[in-house]
Amino acid sequence: MIEGPYFVLTVVGVLGTGLVAGVFCAFSTFVMKGLASLPPAQGVAAMQAINVTALMPAFMLVFIGSAVLCAVIAVVTFVLWPDEGTVELLLGSALYLFGCFGVTIAANVPRNNKLAEMDPGTPEAIAYWPTYVSEWSMWNHIRMVASAAGAVLYVLALT
Repeated sequence: MIEGPYFVLTVVGVLGTGLVAGVFCAFSTFVMKGLASLPPAQGVAAMQAINVTALMPAFMLVFIGSAVLCAVIAVVTFVLWPDEGTVELLLGSALYLFGCFGVTIAANVPRNNKLAEMDPGTPEAIAYWPTYVSEWSMWNHIRMVASAAGAVLYVLALT
């Protein structure tokens, strides 16, 4: 069994990846559906406001902090190569780092940036909104599953 500071790192990893999975689950299951049900100009304006608010320290600490923690867990796992949980720890770290953090940077942020440049009431924004919702949501589902799977793998490493 994992013990000491390594145990604490892994438990905090479970908490961080699980919290992020929960945020993304909320977006996948009801937030984006609610925004999509609004008139497009209102949906665009609301998502623009959400994207600005998401950059505040509370969420960024959990989101980026979890990425840093997953990287630390991966490095420590490579260095220590524990008798148990190695595969789970490495897979859990990879899922969060690539499937959540990497997808965010490569897929969701560019869409957010494009949306941020638009005036909500313009024909361009109204035309882009359904595409944005569809594509952003698809990538968010991947982030949600990757974060949740990372948390589960960290829990399995502890057992």
